[in-house]
Order: sequence, then C-alpha cells, then structure tokens
Amino acid sequence: MKLLVISGGRHPYEESTPVLEGFLKGAGHEVTITEDASILADASGMSAFDALVFNTRRENVPDFGDWELQTSQKEGLKSYVESGKGFVCIHISCCVPKGWSEFDEVTGGGWVTGTSYHPPYGEMKVNISNAAHAGVAGVSDFVTTDELYMNTTFREGNDVFLTGDAEEGTWPWGPDRAPTLMPGGTYPLGWTRSYGDGKVFVLLLGHDGKSFETPGFQQIVLNGVSWAGA
Repeated sequence: MKLLVISGGRHPYEESTPVLEGFLKGAGHEVTITEDASILADASGMSAFDALVFNTRRENVPDFGDWELQTSQKEGLKSYVESGKGFVCIHISCCVPKGWSEFDEVTGGGWVTGTSYHPPYGEMKVNISNAAHAGVAGVSDFVTTDELYMNTTFREGNDVFLTGDAEEGTWPWGPDRAPTLMPGGTYPLGWTRSYGDGKVFVLLLGHDGKSFETPGFQQIVLNGVSWAGA
C-alpha cells in the first residue's frame, strides 16, 4: 500500500515519526513522509496514495509557529477523503484549528485547544470496547505510556473500538498550571467513520516515541491503515 505521512508541528514528532515509518515499512508499505502539506492541494499527486496518515499538529500555536493548513490544502484533504480514499489521524492530529470547524466533520472529533485536557502523561490501560472491530484485530487490552484525552469533541456516526478509564482527579493545567478537576469516566480513544466515500480511522493515542513503541499501538495503526486504504 502506498502511504503519505504528513508530520510536523508542536509535538515530539522527531521521536514518533521515525518509529511510525519503521513499523509501516516493516509491514511492507511504501511510505512517503513530509512536513510540507502543499501536496494536499495537488489532486493528481494525492491520487497516487492509497491512504493519508496525519502524525502532525496543524494549527497556529502561540510561540511555536503557524502550522495550519492553507485553504487549498484543506479543500484538497476533504476532496481526497470524499473521493473514497483513506485517512488515518493519530493523537492531536485531530485537533480542530480555529476557523476550520469542518475538519471536525471529517475526523468525527478530537482535541480542542483551550477546551480539552488530560491527566499527566504516564502509564495507562487501554481497553478494547469492540473486539469484532477491524481496528483491533489481533489486539487485546494493553498498558501503554501515553495521554488520556478528555473533553474532546465527538460526533454521531463514530464507531468506537477503543476506550480508556480514568478516576476523578485534580491536575495542573493550562498556561498558568491552574488546578483543574478532571472527571472520572470512560473515554473514547479510537473510532472509525465515513466521510463521503472515504474511510476515516482515528486513534487518540500516540504522544511521543515511547507511546509509538507499544506493540498494541503499532498493531492498531497497521490495522487502521489496512482498513482505511482498502
């Protein structure tokens, strides 16, 4: 399968993207990696790929730079998926940039800067909520080191296959590190959905290189690529 991986932005992608490239190629995929999103506006260039993988944070983050997609790139991404191609969106890649709420319709939900939060990065258990789902073929409940996203957006039509449980707790959050109550509960960590004729695979795990090294995480990403690009 021919895959386009777009990386870059405010996250440790210098750690995670090489790991991603390694296990995708190890599974026999042909992988092209770039931080230049201009290819999204090139319909003929994009048609060569079976699936698009986002391991990138595409928003204007203060003190880090403007990584938000240009209008032509946004339209190109939408058209690519609508036409029947696959889209795999990892971790904060699903964040909704200001001024592009429609991205939330593509992904079915994700991180919202200033609204979403998570307990401190650390060891957490990941639960398979739908063992029959293609996204978790060959995977059972596992423990990883990652972030459990909370208070994200979530749309109707998502088919959830992965969750994480959290106990209520108060943690420092935000620029001023103010104590923030984070409610306990069960939170979606992975789902699939349709957008136009395309398939969208979302996995909210995958903060850094260590997270990407977890075998269960790698298998879910490989499952997602196979499912979305088929």
